[in-house]
Amino acid sequence: MLTIICDQPGTLSAVQRDKPIRGADEVLLRLRRIGICGTDLHIFTGNQPYLSYPRVMGHELAATVEEAPAGSRLKPGDLVSVIPYISCGTCNACRKGKTNCCRRIGVLGVHRDGGMAEYLCLPEAFVLKAEGLSVDQAAMVEFLAIGAHAVARAGTGAGDRVLIAGAGPIGLAVAIFAQLEGAEVVLLDGRTDRLAFARAHLGVASTVEVGEGDVDGLSRLTDGDFFDTVFDATGNPKAIERGFGFVAHGGNYVLVSIVASDISFSDPEFHKRETTLLGSRNATIEDFERVMAALRAGKVPDALITHRLQLAELPQAFRGLTDPTAGVVKALVEVG
Repeated sequence: MLTIICDQPGTLSAVQRDKPIRGADEVLLRLRRIGICGTDLHIFTGNQPYLSYPRVMGHELAATVEEAPAGSRLKPGDLVSVIPYISCGTCNACRKGKTNCCRRIGVLGVHRDGGMAEYLCLPEAFVLKAEGLSVDQAAMVEFLAIGAHAVARAGTGAGDRVLIAGAGPIGLAVAIFAQLEGAEVVLLDGRTDRLAFARAHLGVASTVEVGEGDVDGLSRLTDGDFFDTVFDATGNPKAIERGFGFVAHGGNYVLVSIVASDISFSDPEFHKRETTLLGSRNATIEDFERVMAALRAGKVPDALITHRLQLAELPQAFRGLTDPTAGVVKALVEVG
């Protein structure tokens, strides 16, 4: 089967590997779509802290079932979406239902080889039937679930003033689900094209471009109070540190992006505001189900998909996805 490997930062190669043989409790999947996300771009550029090379990337996956165990809830031909966070089920986090931050987690495409291939075997527990979704939608569930999980972590509700720093796919996912909870969303980013996209396709009424006067602009939008919850989706250490200053007194700061860096902040300001600082990692099955329901209800715009590639094109075409001028929001790889 055709498989794409990231041999080292900046280098992808196409190789032929044997089609996998499923274990007794596994499902054999035929990949149909692979979403490209920030994690993949960070792997390609050498900025992913949990990874060793070579690695088969790909964790935003839509597939059809080729083979399933006897008595399975799945059958050949079923369209499925994949939960790519392979958890142990026994550690302290798993026992509490927080499988998204399992102590022994193996994330597809990061800790273990992912889905940039024609076939993949996975334990049945991490394969969700995607009834009522298109193939494209099934591939978008994972990144949308990260946004839904962050919003749930914050307890965002109707009337909350929410700032999302970073208007990439994860930031846009946070915006979608914060708005579905009734929050008043403001997006902060340095790219005017991303802010324009959010206004045009997500209905985000207020956006602020990073630069001179941005703090005053954010202050005016909130009558000087700033925001009940700030979500960071920038992947930038300096932006994360700056974001502490945008949290209202009594507010939350949710770090969705991850950086290979220490983060510092002013303790007096942190205590003065009684800030709640939260990490948000991956997503749970409940988040996946919430996203699938939103997709079925037509609450997530298809406009998020801006680029398409074929699996065999990736070694030559992948670098172009890192170019800001290409206008990529969500790129999908079509398989077969």
